[in-house]
Amino acid sequence: MGLFAWLRGDNNKPAEPGTVTSPTPTREDIEQALAKAERMVLEGHAPTPVLARVLRITTAVKAILPRLANLGLDSQDAYTVVATATDYLPESVAGYLALPRDWADTRPVANGKSSLLLLIDQLDLLSLTISRMADAANRMDASALVAQGAFLSTKFGGPMRATRLDDQQGPSSNPLDL
Repeated sequence: MGLFAWLRGDNNKPAEPGTVTSPTPTREDIEQALAKAERMVLEGHAPTPVLARVLRITTAVKAILPRLANLGLDSQDAYTVVATATDYLPESVAGYLALPRDWADTRPVANGKSSLLLLIDQLDLLSLTISRMADAANRMDASALVAQGAFLSTKFGGPMRATRLDDQQGPSSNPLDL
């Protein structure tokens, strides 16, 4: 069963004969993967900028988990949230921590950047992406509230003025913004 089947709740459907499927991560699996990423940076004595970024990402993913279905059952956004927690974040951190610290933090390896700076760039990208996923999930709830208000106004003819959803402001591109 794949991620999208899990999001749809198709947990009881048998797999097609002859197909090999990996188990879809449960909420507990996702939370364990986030805790593991946090432990990795703490036990690996990662620099403070790495720790701060990892904690920002794990906190954001934890906040999204209850609203994961709001992103859409077959949503690429939902897949991205799960993959970030279970694959992208741990792989990035593990790759950095596997290197000798002095070498990783000072030796240019790509585009004149050290492994530390490359990791920070990756974590900033993941953080920005997760922030967008959180906005998308929350906007679904906000849209439902606006629609309910319009329905009530129409149904009961209240003196409320028409309500519309404000234009979405994109998240800040400044990696220092929370």
